[in-house]
Amino acid sequence: MYGFFRAGAAVPKLKVADCEYNREQILEIVFKAEKENLRAVVFPELSLSAYTCGDLFFQNTLIKACEESLGIIAEKTAEIDMFIILGLPVAVGSSLFNCAAVLYMGKILGLIPKTYVPNYGEFYEKRWFASAREAVADEIDLCSQRVPVKANMLFRDTKRPEYTFGVEICEDLWGTIPPSSFHALKGATVIFNLSASNELASKNEYRKGLISKQSAAAICGYVYSSAGEGESSQDVVFSGHAVICENGSLLSENKRFLFENQLIYSDIDVDKIISDRQKNTSFSLEGFENYCSEYLFVDINMTEWKEERLYRHIDRMPFVPGNGSKLFERCEDIFNIQVSGLAKRVRHTNAESLVIGISGGLDSTLALLAAVKTCDYLGVDRKKVLGVTMPGFGTTDRTYNNAVNLMKSLGVTMSEISIKEASILHFNDIGHDINVRDTTYENTQARERTQILMDLANKHGGLVIGTGDLSELALGWATYNGDHMSMYGINSGVPKTLVRVLVRYVAENGLIDDYSKSILMDILDTPVSPELLPPDDKGEINQKTEDIVGPYELHDFFLYYIVRFGFSPAKILFLAEEAFNGEYDRKTILKWLKNFYRRFFSQQFKRSCIPDGPKVGTINLSPRGDWRMPSDAVSRLWLKELEII
Repeated sequence: MYGFFRAGAAVPKLKVADCEYNREQILEIVFKAEKENLRAVVFPELSLSAYTCGDLFFQNTLIKACEESLGIIAEKTAEIDMFIILGLPVAVGSSLFNCAAVLYMGKILGLIPKTYVPNYGEFYEKRWFASAREAVADEIDLCSQRVPVKANMLFRDTKRPEYTFGVEICEDLWGTIPPSSFHALKGATVIFNLSASNELASKNEYRKGLISKQSAAAICGYVYSSAGEGESSQDVVFSGHAVICENGSLLSENKRFLFENQLIYSDIDVDKIISDRQKNTSFSLEGFENYCSEYLFVDINMTEWKEERLYRHIDRMPFVPGNGSKLFERCEDIFNIQVSGLAKRVRHTNAESLVIGISGGLDSTLALLAAVKTCDYLGVDRKKVLGVTMPGFGTTDRTYNNAVNLMKSLGVTMSEISIKEASILHFNDIGHDINVRDTTYENTQARERTQILMDLANKHGGLVIGTGDLSELALGWATYNGDHMSMYGINSGVPKTLVRVLVRYVAENGLIDDYSKSILMDILDTPVSPELLPPDDKGEINQKTEDIVGPYELHDFFLYYIVRFGFSPAKILFLAEEAFNGEYDRKTILKWLKNFYRRFFSQQFKRSCIPDGPKVGTINLSPRGDWRMPSDAVSRLWLKELEII
């Protein structure tokens, strides 16, 4: 299943000190989890007895009943290929411990005692339970099995060691350095937490933030289950909060305050976790060796897991956040990064002008918007921006008018220089037939435009502001030493799907006047094109980029998972089929994925010498920043995998 691990968090109905009832509720959820093909499910803290038993924990009858119920659960789940993690009180030597029991196919693999035992506020756990640090035995006899007892215990698949998980209990997460931090450093990619966290006003948001933060700090999947409303309400109330996070992102969360059995689950991407850990040099055992030396690894031969569907959302546009305030904040951040980066370059070079080629397309529009906002930020006249429209053989009235009108409405200095005569002269110089509309025909125009911009920058003591975006860099969709070149690539960190969103953000959030907004809305509706070939008979765009290289929404999707996580072609195809189900069939996705790999490898030489530009997100292709790739690497391995598929 391409590195996914399906894990669940369960909140059972329960009755305080009624182990038989609690056992049956746990089994009911386990059987449901089996039908959903879960690999592991975690229950709340002390779920066999209930957390709020108080001094009943001193009753041997209760402790024995918990052990008996655990044995019955093990017996009834001996044929279930799933890890079951539940809580119960266990006597070890002369002390009682709040433990998590890990079961797999009838075997009790281990007991993990709670490390941090709270004894403040409404919590009195030290009255009944000792800390894991006080355990005097490494293993005990439980349910007629010899069971290891250790806080530092991890469970690992022998065939796929990346499937390793650890366990901590409630307060452990709230400690200064949670045990899960060390579990992760020793290889655990998924952490399960059995909890009994009571409700207070707004505590749920704080708790969810804590879970999310720990999953990010430990770069792991984190599966959390807390006690529900069956607990005693004598002094506190429990809501039954269940949360699943992955490296800071929320995958699933239940509805609290329900008196019914609940189960949430999601597919945790272990490949993604491993990829992030490999890249993050701060994720290291260095300095913590003494804390992580005494670990017990329990190895299990897990069966091969196969599933036809995925239980997690795969976003079609991973570079673009969701709608609402999050989208606004992300766009605001990115736009401010662009403006701040350009402002620094202007100050440093004492540039007297900002020279931009304005085509009436999305990329040059975003660059122009960033340039005028940079002038506003620096407190200088927008006339410092020199916008140049350069009509060529493929320029349409629509894009030309949008370019001219936008420059006028934004109040920049405007210039118009046709490239037709210069291009024809150059064709004559090199002996090229103007009727042959090949690469020479197209690239001559691109280079002529760049020469004009560079020379104008020299004339006016300015900087040429590049307009090409991250998606074009990935595909090599730029003319070498043409639009490929500038003095500062303002859009070089922005993929095409995000360019569109940023332009819409500027249009719809009061950052410009209504007339400028109407122009931006028409630009957003214009097909993406380099406009290097003559228009059609109706005078409309005759060269649509996405018809040639493929849909940008697919290419940005491929780019994200190839560069960000290094996923295999097979996994990317699988994810794309999930994300674009109903929009693109498998054959179409395969076609453009192959095209992406071919272009991505063959066009690296263009990325090896790109101008400076600001990084705005997790992915950047600058050879000075995130991406260092030889220009003569070959794509055979990747394409071979797709050919096999």
